[in-house]
Amino acid sequence: MNYQVLARKWRPHNFTEVVGQEHVVKSLMNALQHDRLHHAYLFTGTRGVGKTTIARILAKAINCENLQDFNPCGVCSVCRDLDEGRFMDLIEVDAASRTKVEDTRDLLDNAQYAPNQGRYKVYLIDEVHMLSGHSFNALLKTLEEPPPHVKFLLATTDPHKIPVTVLSRCLQFNLKRLLPGQIFTQMEFILQQERIEAEPAALKSLSRAADGSMRDGLSLLDQAIVYGNGKVGAEDVNAMLGAVAQQPVEDILTALADNDAAAILDKIDELANLTPDFSDVLQQILQVLHRIALLQQIPTAIDQDFDADMIAALASKLTPEDVQLYYQIGLIGQRDLDLAPDPRSGFEMVMLRMLTFRPTGTEAAQAKPAQVRQPASKVQAQPVSSQSPPAYNQATVAEQPAAIAEKNIQETVVQNHDSNWMEMVAAMKINGLTRELAHNCVLESIDDAVCTLILDPGHKQLRSSRTEENLQKALQAYRKTPLKLVITTEKTSIATPAVQLTKAREDRQQAAVDAINSDENVQSLKEHLGARVMPGTIEPI
Repeated sequence: MNYQVLARKWRPHNFTEVVGQEHVVKSLMNALQHDRLHHAYLFTGTRGVGKTTIARILAKAINCENLQDFNPCGVCSVCRDLDEGRFMDLIEVDAASRTKVEDTRDLLDNAQYAPNQGRYKVYLIDEVHMLSGHSFNALLKTLEEPPPHVKFLLATTDPHKIPVTVLSRCLQFNLKRLLPGQIFTQMEFILQQERIEAEPAALKSLSRAADGSMRDGLSLLDQAIVYGNGKVGAEDVNAMLGAVAQQPVEDILTALADNDAAAILDKIDELANLTPDFSDVLQQILQVLHRIALLQQIPTAIDQDFDADMIAALASKLTPEDVQLYYQIGLIGQRDLDLAPDPRSGFEMVMLRMLTFRPTGTEAAQAKPAQVRQPASKVQAQPVSSQSPPAYNQATVAEQPAAIAEKNIQETVVQNHDSNWMEMVAAMKINGLTRELAHNCVLESIDDAVCTLILDPGHKQLRSSRTEENLQKALQAYRKTPLKLVITTEKTSIATPAVQLTKAREDRQQAAVDAINSDENVQSLKEHLGARVMPGTIEPI
């Protein structure tokens, strides 16, 4: 007999065998159970995740003569014929090779005839997005009102190229990319059935290289079995893939956490003997750093059953600040790797850059559960030597709620000579447009009978019967007298509370900028590392 590749030999034949698409399987089995089958299904997703496979299983289920728990039985004549490709009522078409409108019309001409063997005639159109615009138009009417004995099963990797008129007539299922752990478990099961020895580290490498596709993973597994002469070993898999296992990545990150440049360079030298793709190695490091960051912030956010021990060990050695710094340096380094004289030297420079720019106060920061934020003006400057860059003290300007900042500004302005009206506005506790109206007025006079305000002409749009009424009620409650509010609109030389608040904000902002620019640590960073303060990032506390 001819050898059958693993991806075809172990292709699922019923819903129970499908891996990683429980949300789709559950919906289809419920539809079979309640006899609520749609006339058109669209399966979308990346390559090798089971679109065509699930479509074939559904075609088998709706025609099976003896469903078992709403699963195809696999033994009736319909199931056997469909598995062997002899079922006449399953018309499977590759749209990539039959894009013309004539092909589509020929296909649909036979839709009106009753099925030969099963209950339904099933049209399975793979890569349906490859059809031409005229082909979609020819398909549209039949897709909207098909004969009762016809079902359409469409599959595509690019649903965005399908006209919305077609999408609206289909029940759409988006298949997920498979997790490395799911691919690993399936590979392990298949090799046990095939009685082939395999190392777990080798299967993990293959699962990562599959990139979410079960078919790609099983194709790589086939290649690994041949390469290893009937065995799947970690060294053979790494040599075959031209990549490295996760262990060197763990060793590099461990040496990085220990600030050991010699160990990093030794590990890179070992990797060079395997002729790896250093861009792929750097990508693996970025993936691990991403999962470390997730574990440090949200322990339940990552898949704990795949490399969980390694991620947890590294997360305990690296601080969150270091992880973010290394990720950013690695991300930029991956972009610039092609510009290096050779990939190895470019990779070495990325690693050395991570060591060089690592904050020297990392150990102290790691020992403290939380860091107290303080103004830059209170940070003690560290002496800067010519051999090493200055220690970076993470002094940041803390953000405060708008209400607290407003209160602080008001307290500052209240000390000015003309602040009685602002005090009254603050004491009345008004808000919204009423407060804006009051802030843009100047108090001319007030007694128990009349309160006269002068409104800035530039803000006359704030004046309305509702805001005046609200402000008058607030004044009456504040003065405890039924006084009348009179507002005139004219230019005045006296600064309104709004102008005073704006001036106070600008003064506080300028003071914060001056404090940062005059800070000795900031000046040292600018001088030795070429640092610069990003415009718009300084805020007063």
